Amino acid sequence: MAEESMCCSNSFELSPDEERIMIRDIAISSQANTKEGDTFFIITQRWWQHWIEYVNQDQTNPSYDGSSFHEHSDLARSSSLKRPADIDNYDLIDNNGPEDSSTGIEIHDTLLEGRDYVLLPHEVWDQLFKWYGGGPTLARKVISSGLSQTEFAVEVYPLRLQLLVLPKNVQSSIRISKKETIGQLHKKACEIFDLQLDQVRIWDYYGHQRHALMNDMNKTLDDVNLQMDQDILVEVVNITNNTSFAQENGSAHRETNSVLVEPSKFAGGLSTSKGASRGNNIELSSSQKLNSPVRDSENPYGTLGVTTRGSFGGLTGLLNLGNTCFMNSAIQCLVHTPEFARYFREDYHQEINWQNPLGMVGELALAFGELLRKLWAPGRTPIAPRPFKAKLARFAPQFSGHNQHDSQELLAFLLDGLHEDLNRVKHKPYIKSRDADGRPDEEVADEYWANHIARNDSIIVDVCQGQYKSTLVCPVCNKVSVTFDPFMYLSLPLQSATNRAMTVTVFSCDGSTQPSPCTVTVPKQGRCKDLIQALSNACSLKHNERLVLVEVRNHLIHRYFEDPLQLLSSIKDDDRLATYKITKMDKNTKYLQLIHRRRDSDSQTISGWKPYGTPIVSVISCDDTITRGDIQVLVNRILSPLLLKGGNAAASAEINTVSNSINKDTTVSKATQLPTLPLLLVDDNNACIDLSMGEDKVVKLSPSSARVLVYIDWSQKLLEKYDTHPLETLPEVLKYGPVTKKARTEPLSLYTCLEAFLREEPLVPEDMWYCPKCKERRQASKKLDLWRLPEVLVIHLKRFSYSRSMKHKLETFVNFPIHDFDLTNYIANKNNSQRQVYELYALTNHYGSMGSGHYTAHIKLLDENRWYNFDDSHISLISEDEVNTAAAYVLFYRRVKTDDEIVSNGD
Repeated sequence: MAEESMCCSNSFELSPDEERIMIRDIAISSQANTKEGDTFFIITQRWWQHWIEYVNQDQTNPSYDGSSFHEHSDLARSSSLKRPADIDNYDLIDNNGPEDSSTGIEIHDTLLEGRDYVLLPHEVWDQLFKWYGGGPTLARKVISSGLSQTEFAVEVYPLRLQLLVLPKNVQSSIRISKKETIGQLHKKACEIFDLQLDQVRIWDYYGHQRHALMNDMNKTLDDVNLQMDQDILVEVVNITNNTSFAQENGSAHRETNSVLVEPSKFAGGLSTSKGASRGNNIELSSSQKLNSPVRDSENPYGTLGVTTRGSFGGLTGLLNLGNTCFMNSAIQCLVHTPEFARYFREDYHQEINWQNPLGMVGELALAFGELLRKLWAPGRTPIAPRPFKAKLARFAPQFSGHNQHDSQELLAFLLDGLHEDLNRVKHKPYIKSRDADGRPDEEVADEYWANHIARNDSIIVDVCQGQYKSTLVCPVCNKVSVTFDPFMYLSLPLQSATNRAMTVTVFSCDGSTQPSPCTVTVPKQGRCKDLIQALSNACSLKHNERLVLVEVRNHLIHRYFEDPLQLLSSIKDDDRLATYKITKMDKNTKYLQLIHRRRDSDSQTISGWKPYGTPIVSVISCDDTITRGDIQVLVNRILSPLLLKGGNAAASAEINTVSNSINKDTTVSKATQLPTLPLLLVDDNNACIDLSMGEDKVVKLSPSSARVLVYIDWSQKLLEKYDTHPLETLPEVLKYGPVTKKARTEPLSLYTCLEAFLREEPLVPEDMWYCPKCKERRQASKKLDLWRLPEVLVIHLKRFSYSRSMKHKLETFVNFPIHDFDLTNYIANKNNSQRQVYELYALTNHYGSMGSGHYTAHIKLLDENRWYNFDDSHISLISEDEVNTAAAYVLFYRRVKTDDEIVSNGD
């Protein structure tokens, strides 16, 4: 410790900035030369962040070139930040975990790089340790990973294996790299239990079942697919007659059952380094084979080169790794799809498309297949899907981390990703689709499907893909376009209503009334003219008035709704709308936009004033001469309803008697005394003209702009004279609140949702269709029809509506059939005489609100004909009556074979 203290004292000779530069240069140099076998060191994120802040405290724009250290931009700027104390990694240590017989130190199983720890090259660690000392030291090796074994990753979590010895009935936990060989594991086991090498043979004892004798000493533990926390049977051989204890005394499993302990409920793997994929990758070689001791008669899948670790299962849960219930529920539904369960438990490696640029070079399929096999293995010990999540984070970063995600979005990615990884088409031909052009639908549909299969042929297509007919009609030339497109799932809307409630705040510009919100009901597929008409009726609009409708965003006018044919679907529920009663005029006019501002000490603007409240729109004549006093009169009149009683009653009376001079040919008497408001007019050069002085001065209106911008700056003194609350509260178009009892209890038929999905509707503006006849983009009407249905029909109930700032959830109870879901009458292909009947076998559920809710799955084990609730690691039996709830989110249906189909297939 004396040497460590001396080293630490030497570091005080360096300034924080000198430390930063030195570590930066060391990091850049070391990372450029990273190779397999190098050592990295784990350091607690808490200490590292303190050091980063310390060395950057004098930097204006701190940056750090050691990109894998996850430096942060929000660093302290205080020059008084204290130098970090000794390195303290003890918050990473798991004192309650199983003791590692090789090192004696175990870290927590759920640590995340960037959140809990940082990985440092040994040169960086050595320098920091020299300066600061501390510990404990947590060294980890760089290993090769990836299918090509050309990527580097730091093995933060080496394999933890439970060694079980017979006949001694003792056990020990060991940490060992998955790149170590069976021979090295053999040697370490003998050292731990004081055995001779020729006395011992070791077995893959996954799930307390002997699966393979591990006697190829040159194979790595990765090659033989050992898993985190699995059991290894160390069998002592009787040297005199070359028999094992298990052979003499029966099953090893039976003899040791009393001393076996349940493996740890967490698994680990790899963490990132230079060029590595994130997380804990468990790679599978395409040629990997496990020699299972199970006889062919005991193995329902034959000698396929892979062990299924048993022939029964399906009741294994998945550990929640931190908000991963969205993933767990989707995985369980796919794993319990019978076609997938059969496919991935057989030898599917020959179908992996290693070269597909749209796929994940087979890694997603391998990771999913390995996870499926574990979930169908015997036993019910929950599995930590850490390797699979790591692959997922690598290929779909949007699902990384510990945030809650949408299980349907994950499901869509998985189905598409698995399809590309398993696409039997190695070289996709270029095929140009033709329009129908009057040809029979059957001919066109078959042509489209053949073209699709020529480019897309996988187990996913075989099982999950169907085809629908899409008809587009141009509203101008009536051109009809018919295409037949594939689908992987159906996303059905839950809103059966045809109307929509919309709230808009109405402003009167003549000073007659205060602003007030107005809620009207309009057609859901209506247009702006329908909303304007409904508002006109609701606010008793006079014959000489009209309404100007705008969207307000950030206290400014975001857009005017000037096209009466604009679809109301372009207005989101969390938009904020205002409408202004404007007097109709025969003269040329411009809109006057009154923008409210108030002083803000935190404002970044030069003036210190920032917009607030709701802007107000009025009109002024372009044909008349407009003075500064005229604009003062207009604004006084607009704001008059907000004057507080007693604050300026006389002025209020004056305002109400003044004629609207800028909308009529008369002028205001200069004797009329009105409050002078702090108004600023923005001219063509973006300069502000003070309208509080020189009331007779003429205002020059820009001929190029259709709008006149005026600011009113609300001082504290002015705010005391007006009630500005109506300006500060602009409600959303539709405010989502607690779900009413009615909404919860009113059922909605799944057939009704399907009919709404198939109903003809106009395209939304952002999806305008290019009409080949008009040569223009048109807002065509679109009609979908089901044409070809898949073996497994996945139905997504659109419970979540997304907008710019919020996600809303519909708690509607959907009455979906469990048996006899008959879609025969919904098929547009009338040449298909077979009945299209489906039966539910799985579904995901979502409880609570978006972002903070919880996912589960209800799954029917078809062999048992019983339903189970899969809630992460917890699985419980449920009755069929409990399956249908208001939480149902994604439904999985299997086609029911008709009697004719069963006969034709020889079943």
